[in-house]
Amino acid sequence: MALFKNKTDELRELGFGSKEYKGSVRFLRKDGSVNVRRTGLGGINNLDIYHWLITASVPRLLTIIGLSYMMINLIFAGVYYWVGAEHFGGLDAHSEFQKFIGLFFFSAQTITTLGYGHIYPIGNPASAAAAVESLLGLLSFALATGVLYGRFSRPRADVLYSKNLLIAPYRGATALMFRVTNKKQYELIEVEANVSVTLNNPETKKREFYNLKLEIQKINFLPLSWTIVHPLDDLSPIAGLSLKDLEERDVEFIILIKAINDTYSQTVYSRYSYKAEDMVENAKFRALNQSADVTGRITVSVTDIHIYD
Repeated sequence: MALFKNKTDELRELGFGSKEYKGSVRFLRKDGSVNVRRTGLGGINNLDIYHWLITASVPRLLTIIGLSYMMINLIFAGVYYWVGAEHFGGLDAHSEFQKFIGLFFFSAQTITTLGYGHIYPIGNPASAAAAVESLLGLLSFALATGVLYGRFSRPRADVLYSKNLLIAPYRGATALMFRVTNKKQYELIEVEANVSVTLNNPETKKREFYNLKLEIQKINFLPLSWTIVHPLDDLSPIAGLSLKDLEERDVEFIILIKAINDTYSQTVYSRYSYKAEDMVENAKFRALNQSADVTGRITVSVTDIHIYD
């Protein structure tokens, strides 16, 4: 059974340390986020509302905004109801429930500073509550606008990775291969790939990190797809290790893609990782289905990067 090669010049530190964990670990999640939770300073220290809202999915964000809007209006409707429905002119209701509903819609008009004028506050207590809600509405919508602008204006690299990492035939030998492509219609230029492998060393009982040499590390454009190849030759730190060996050593391949988003003219990054269960032996990626129309424009299905034989 092959062991690790003693190549200190290839050994590197990614910031995850050299601890060998008892069970299987994953340093990067499938979405590219770092799979580490920092504790010790209390829950307030871990509360980063802006980051959470910026990175939340669209359905979750819309749900948060909708529920927050409903909750604020329900709270102020309760405040107005406690002040007294008789302190609001134009509130034409015969039941307590209808009074509360009327005050709820008055709250919705007040927080948005819309103010139809059908219902209006009478007296200092009701006017003070409406003034506080108006201020809160201005601040809340300013924050919501900032979050939405931050989400839409943030440059990103929407890179799609093949679902599997293949051990494929390569120039009379074998190589690790995976494919990437751009999911969006903007262009990524000066695309650079960096691939590292981390696995447990059975001799030192530590987790080690190695940088993998790639066939091509940088390309100028990513209009179609890019098959990233690491030859499993004598220079590879994992040469001679079988898929079973890699699984026993809790291997993880950590991918970092750096490119320039030509829409924003800014450098963007994308991260991904593969574990042993994502690897397939003796397979080869199928060529992409590309076609050109009468104008010469090329069409390619990006989901084809997952297909292998």
